[in-house]
Amino acid sequence: MTSQSVAQPGGNAEKGAANVKKIVQPPAAAPFDYQLGGPYTPRKGVSVVERDRTAEPAQGLYNICYVNGFQTQPNESKSFAKAHPNLVLQKGGKPLVDPGWPDEYIFDTSTQAKRVQLTNIVGSWIDGCAKSGYAAVEIDNLDSYTRSQRLLTAADNLALAKAYAAAAHASGLAIAQKNTADLAPKLKALGYDFAVTESCFEFEECSSYTDRYKAVYDIEYTDELGESGFTDACTDPHRPATMILRDHNLVTPNSGDYVYRACAAK
Repeated sequence: MTSQSVAQPGGNAEKGAANVKKIVQPPAAAPFDYQLGGPYTPRKGVSVVERDRTAEPAQGLYNICYVNGFQTQPNESKSFAKAHPNLVLQKGGKPLVDPGWPDEYIFDTSTQAKRVQLTNIVGSWIDGCAKSGYAAVEIDNLDSYTRSQRLLTAADNLALAKAYAAAAHASGLAIAQKNTADLAPKLKALGYDFAVTESCFEFEECSSYTDRYKAVYDIEYTDELGESGFTDACTDPHRPATMILRDHNLVTPNSGDYVYRACAAK
């Protein structure tokens, strides 16, 4: 793992030096587990784990904190929309939902004022990840503009993505790009440190990430690529160094639907 120092904004030089926070970058190739369906003891040999921001990090490992930065979480959608009606997209007087995840509302990133409000809210979640002991954060649903019925643009979301990168680094966290392969050059330029991808092999877009980031953690799914397809993916010399296969609901090992496989180290 590599590290870098980030000084906090504001204050004099002496105060800034005292507030420097170390950012530890994730290992470029490491056994990884994606535990968004609930935390559990990682398998022997796993050294990088991602969990939801409401879960505690795994002891002694490199931990990535999942934050839904462009949509609500299903169990928080109604309460968030009630508390911040101006920050979710509205269609016909009702919050606009993600068609793939109908329990999630899409954040309204269309103006600078709304982006500032969202940064304050999500920034507190990011800082909470740091205080809990996470080393990095993954911001999900950057591509929400593609499901916004043209109410949002890529530029809207990229502006917010830039603010999230600044918030993560100020809290001493590395930050991961999540999916949205076509925006990888811009996100890298905005300061994103690594990538967490879903089905990049299935969609033939892994090189969009590996060409730019040293660390790329890819999750393929049983209901898309399948067991045999994953076996083939592991033999591809151009795949990311870290690639795993999971069940789509990311359940815990006590469920009969649990699946976890990992490609051998390259």
